[in-house]
Amino acid sequence: MQDVVLALLAKEPSHGYDLRRRLVTALGPLGETLNVGQIYVTLARLEKLGLVVQEREDTPVRGPRRKVYALTAAGQERVVAWMAESAGPKADVPEFHLKLVAAAESGLADPLALVDAHRRELLRNLADVQRAVLDRDTNAEAGLLLEGIALRRQADLRWLEACERTWAARGKGGGNA
Repeated sequence: MQDVVLALLAKEPSHGYDLRRRLVTALGPLGETLNVGQIYVTLARLEKLGLVVQEREDTPVRGPRRKVYALTAAGQERVVAWMAESAGPKADVPEFHLKLVAAAESGLADPLALVDAHRRELLRNLADVQRAVLDRDTNAEAGLLLEGIALRRQADLRWLEACERTWAARGKGGGNA
């Protein structure tokens, strides 16, 4: 969650309510349970780590004043490093999706390049798993486990194809992240 918040702040300074709104938009129904308090706790931790700084307080037309946070140089460095780091074949789907959204919003990485890199990792891992399946009796417990892992990797690859179609369409003016 910390890296996602940092990436969203890379686009522009923001307050917790706006960050929550952007996350809920990105996650749809999965984001509805996200509490704005969680966002502010995350912001406080990031501030303690020197990755964000409270820039000012917004004076909204109605409602309470809200603290606006901005990235520090260290926060910017961490976001860039996170965007460059490999998701790994066992990447959590919602987390990788948020990375794509954050990449597009921040402009720090190309979502299509992230999808392509993740696809290469999954294909390498799938090849390793398939070799292991061929070396075992698929009726044995270990063979079933390996077969399950292979099927999961194949499903992840199909999901990445959908991600690629969506992000390619957005890149051609097909909508916002």
